Amino acid sequence: MKRDLIRKTILALIIPAIVVLVWFYATTYTSIPSGILPSISDVGKTFVEIFQSGQLKEDILVSMSRVLKGYLLSAALGIILGSLIGMYQVVKEIFVPIITVIRQIPMIAWIPLIVLWCGIGESSKVVIIVLVAFFQILVNTQSGIESTPKEYIEVAKLYKLSRWKTFTKVYLPHAVPQMLVGLRLGLGGSWMAVVAAELIAATSGIGYRMSSARSNMQSDVVIVYMIVVGIIGVLMDKGIGVIFEALTPWRKVENKHGKER
Repeated sequence: MKRDLIRKTILALIIPAIVVLVWFYATTYTSIPSGILPSISDVGKTFVEIFQSGQLKEDILVSMSRVLKGYLLSAALGIILGSLIGMYQVVKEIFVPIITVIRQIPMIAWIPLIVLWCGIGESSKVVIIVLVAFFQILVNTQSGIESTPKEYIEVAKLYKLSRWKTFTKVYLPHAVPQMLVGLRLGLGGSWMAVVAAELIAATSGIGYRMSSARSNMQSDVVIVYMIVVGIIGVLMDKGIGVIFEALTPWRKVENKHGKER
């Protein structure tokens, strides 16, 4: 087990190590301007300065609060509508065509229109996050609901269960793993969406700080925030993965039996 962990760790560090070596060589032995590619030491110093000033913490909190608002709203809407589409054919026929069309429009194309409607305040960021995360949660919820075995539904009808009990006792237990996949994807999408939205239209947050630094040719600041965005994204993904594993302990047993076979 330890050998396998060491092997995976070494393999995972190969590409980052190569990137760092190339970066070090380029900034030490070539004439690339520091405004284009700062040295590793300069980026480290900038990180310490931003961290100690409290600016980094403030920007992270602003962006995270936006993600939380948009993610919770998109989770509620996605699970409710996805469940209805999966359970009722008429709802599916009404909503799926328009949802399919809207999903084909890139998120970046919506930003100018949303800014015109909502301005550059908090509401525009939340709307953009909802627009991105909602569809990922909805599609996975719908898929989970629709994959419920027909035999289970027939048994629920036989026992004359109410629609709510049929949902909670038949559809939901079977659909939970797929729903959790959608929620996990939605959280990652929410984080990327808020950074993209702040890059284009914002006066605070991580994306805004990166855009401001780019305008001032502060590439070291841009790189610091890029690294921070990546680290936070990974931590969020791992964190929600741990939570979902705790909520679905039976999946560990299934995976263990699958490996043994």
